[in-house]
Amino acid sequence: MSAGDPRLEALRWRHEYSGKVRDLYLSDTEPGRALVVASDRVSAFDHVLEPGIPGKGALLTQLSLWWFGRLGVPNHLVEPTRGGLAALQTPLPPDVAERAMLVKRLDMFPIEAVVRGYLVGSGWAEYQQTQAVCGIPLPAGLSNGDRLPEPIYTPAYKAPLGEHDENISYERTVELVGEADAAAIRELSLRVFADASAIAEARGVILADTKFEFGRDPETGEITLADEVLTSDSSRYWDAELYAAGGEHRLDSFDKQIVRDWLAANWDKTGTPPELPAEIVERTAARYRELIERLTA
Repeated sequence: MSAGDPRLEALRWRHEYSGKVRDLYLSDTEPGRALVVASDRVSAFDHVLEPGIPGKGALLTQLSLWWFGRLGVPNHLVEPTRGGLAALQTPLPPDVAERAMLVKRLDMFPIEAVVRGYLVGSGWAEYQQTQAVCGIPLPAGLSNGDRLPEPIYTPAYKAPLGEHDENISYERTVELVGEADAAAIRELSLRVFADASAIAEARGVILADTKFEFGRDPETGEITLADEVLTSDSSRYWDAELYAAGGEHRLDSFDKQIVRDWLAANWDKTGTPPELPAEIVERTAARYRELIERLTA
C-alpha cells in the first residue's frame, strides 16, 4: 500500500510493511524498536479509498497516546514522552513526528482481544440469528444498540495481511497461546475496557466496543498493550446524550461510518471503489476531531 517515506529512509529507517492505515519502519541503529506511523488512509469493505482523511493519522496517534497515559497497564511505548520519540537521537520531520510512535518490538499474540459493552454491528446481526454473540448466550428480547448486562470478551484470530480476521472461542485462544496467557489477556481486556468506559462516560461519551492487541515484552516477559488503543478506528463511540434521547441518530458513531454509509449507497462492491466526495471527507474528519475534543478537553 505504501512504498515508504523517502525522508525516513534517509534517516536509516527501513520500511518493513504497511497495513491499511499504519506503516512500520525498522532501523539497524534502533535494535529492538520499531517506528509506527499512522497515515491519513481510510478503508472500508477491505479497500483503501481515495482521498484520505486529512489529519486522521495525527488524530489517531494523539488519541492512542492520550489513552496509553491513562490506562495503568504496560504498553509498547519506548518512553511516555512525545510518543517515545524523545528517545531518538535524530528527530523526525515534524509532519511525520505528529503521526509516529517509537515502540518496543514485542512477540505479538495472534489474537484481537475484542470487548463489547453494547449489542451492535456484527454482534446484533448474530444475536438475531442465534440469541448469542460469538457463542456467548445473551438474554432474550434485546434490541439493536442495547447495553449488555455486562461486557463480553469475543476474541478474533488475526489473519495474515490481506485476509479476514476470524471470530474464535475463548477455548480456541487457549489452544493458540496457552491457558495462562489466554486468561491474562481476557482479564486485561475487560479491565481496560471498564476503566476506559468510565473515563469516556465522565466526558459524555459511550464506549460501545473496542479491540486490543497484546504482545509479550521479550525483555520483561510482561504482557503488553500494543498497536493503537481506543481510537476511532479500533472502537465504536457514541454521544451519551443522543443515545439516551433515542431516535434515529442515537447510534451515530465518532468514526468512518459516514464513509461506509456513502460507499454502501454508491458502490456495488465490484471493481475499484469510487472517489469519496469532498463533503464526505470533511464530515468524517470532523467526527474524528470531535471525539478528540470531547475526550481530551
